[in-house]
Amino acid sequence: MPSESTDKHKEIAHSKGPVSVAIVTVSDTRTPETDTNYHYLEPEITGMGHKIVGYRIIKDEPLQVAEALEEMVKSGAQVIIFNGGTGIAPRDTTYDVLARKIEKPMPGFGELFRMLSYAEVGAAAMLSRAMAGVYHRRVVICTPGSPNAVQVAWTKLIKPELEHLAWEVAR
Repeated sequence: MPSESTDKHKEIAHSKGPVSVAIVTVSDTRTPETDTNYHYLEPEITGMGHKIVGYRIIKDEPLQVAEALEEMVKSGAQVIIFNGGTGIAPRDTTYDVLARKIEKPMPGFGELFRMLSYAEVGAAAMLSRAMAGVYHRRVVICTPGSPNAVQVAWTKLIKPELEHLAWEVAR
């Protein structure tokens, strides 16, 4: 149950208007046509009255991850959602790049995401390095690339707090 102060913060945040969101899909195989995560998130975000100000599909290459982050900051995005590259395989570098850039980590995001994932996939949830934090007064969120993971992160964590997150880092 949200506290009175949390409710007040959410009320103030909502009054600030639409949130600018950017989406970065990290995948070696997805295309704009096959990017199911973008096709899921875009109507969810715009359906709430918010706007997509940036979108890219990149390979899980450290330089591309870093460049995409800077591009999305320049796009004016208040919240940047990366999906993909959060596992422990050698090819998964998204987490490593973003973790070095984050100025204020939000460990609760990853903890809650893994808790929710555990209910669905069991102990395999520990392989996820989902994370969030603040970079240049933007909220950066990094989820696994599976459609189910993106949907869980969106519905249970990001969507209920999207306006609140954007407001907190801007005030």
